[in-house]
Amino acid sequence: MGFSADKIMILIVVTASMFITVSVANRDRYYGGGGNYTTHCPCHSLNSTNQPNKIIVGGSEHWHYGFNYSVWAFQNNPFYVNDVLVFKYDPPSKSPFKHNVYLLPDMWSYLKCDFSRAKLIATTTQGGGEGFKFVLKKWKPYYFACGIHEGIHCRDGGMKFFVMPMLRRWHY
Repeated sequence: MGFSADKIMILIVVTASMFITVSVANRDRYYGGGGNYTTHCPCHSLNSTNQPNKIIVGGSEHWHYGFNYSVWAFQNNPFYVNDVLVFKYDPPSKSPFKHNVYLLPDMWSYLKCDFSRAKLIATTTQGGGEGFKFVLKKWKPYYFACGIHEGIHCRDGGMKFFVMPMLRRWHY
């Protein structure tokens, strides 16, 4: 029973993402900097409450084709258990461009944009108004993607990202 190059790459990516998440979460402890984890901007003080954050996916860009959400998630971590991700996108009645949100089951499905075992969590109409809200309820990786046009938005449009929420916020 050997390991293929794809399996080794997945293991490396998952391991590296966990180390990055932990190191970013603890950077203020060691360097005295101030990352504001309420707004996910590394230019203010730490969140001093244990309240969950409400995070708009993509920030002011919202959820659309052609934006790299993997980079966005990396730049805006750490995320925490009970944080709320808000997916905002125009419903079909307001835009000819449709989007949805799927929860993919694992890293392999995420890397390949394989929706065969994915769960639809937000339809094309649920992103309007206040947006679709998703709570990060557990300490586990969450893989999100847009499944429109048989995964083209995921594969070619950058509409995918994953997060590994931390268990607790550190206060200093």
